Amino acid sequence: MIPKNFPNSTVLLQHANQKQFYKKLVQQLQKDFSLANIDIALDENLSPESLKTLIHEKLYHLLLERFSEYLNLLYVIDVPEKAFKDISMTDVVEVAEQVTFLILKRELEKVLWKNKYTP
Repeated sequence: MIPKNFPNSTVLLQHANQKQFYKKLVQQLQKDFSLANIDIALDENLSPESLKTLIHEKLYHLLLERFSEYLNLLYVIDVPEKAFKDISMTDVVEVAEQVTFLILKRELEKVLWKNKYTP
């Protein structure tokens, strides 16, 4: 079963870690960032909090300086457009944090679907 109602990134990453999908999540993130031609060094041994921080910082940078690459990343990861309607536009830091959560959620969904349907 694929849970969809995580309150935040921390709980989502704890769930991934408990269910032993954390390494696959990191691999999926690395794969999709690479497909979007965005350099990011993600190590499977990174702590969940460090992973969240690293992605947040990268998104913040993309939002401010490389918006077209940011949009391409969201397209590659396939974050649903309707998810963006719930984002409160306060400041760039907060937007980057909320988008980090959307990306982690979508990537975990991919990992869980692959786990469920791959023999």
